Amino acid sequence: MHEGAGRLSSRRQTRPRNGEIGTRNLLAILLVVLLAVSPLSAQQGTDSLLRRSSPTLVKYGKWAMVAASVGMGLKAASHHRAADRDFNRLESYCGSQPAGCPQTPSGSYFDPVAERYYQSSVSHDRHARGWLLGGEATLLGAAGLFVWELTRPKSLPKNIPFEPEIRWTGAETLVGGKLAF
Repeated sequence: MHEGAGRLSSRRQTRPRNGEIGTRNLLAILLVVLLAVSPLSAQQGTDSLLRRSSPTLVKYGKWAMVAASVGMGLKAASHHRAADRDFNRLESYCGSQPAGCPQTPSGSYFDPVAERYYQSSVSHDRHARGWLLGGEATLLGAAGLFVWELTRPKSLPKNIPFEPEIRWTGAETLVGGKLAF
């Protein structure tokens, strides 16, 4: 009976707690915001000096992914501190008992308080690992977007009226230019 009750607290939660935004909800909100701030093609000038080198989702999405990665890292650190706090409580609780905290052959504690501290520590460690892996994956995705954007070919704006040209061929240097009206 004790073993089943102690294992209930280690079940993975599928819904966020009150006041917490789930990761999927956060990503959906971020996607909606990014799509809402991107200018439509009708809002672009035809001969604008500012030619976009990357799609809006890539241009701003990489920064959003960096911010999300930092947030996930902070969340992982918070869960790690909570796991350490619960494990320290377990150690101090077991240290205050005359016989310590004996365990069953399966590794669970006979004492329900000690088992609760242990399960809470394990649960926080599991959540910290998940947030850390999510943050690392998001950071890797952001790095991919940075590299993708940097390696895209850049083109000159359409309305540059003067374009100088310099060429070296052997012993002579050729200087010229194009002038558009």
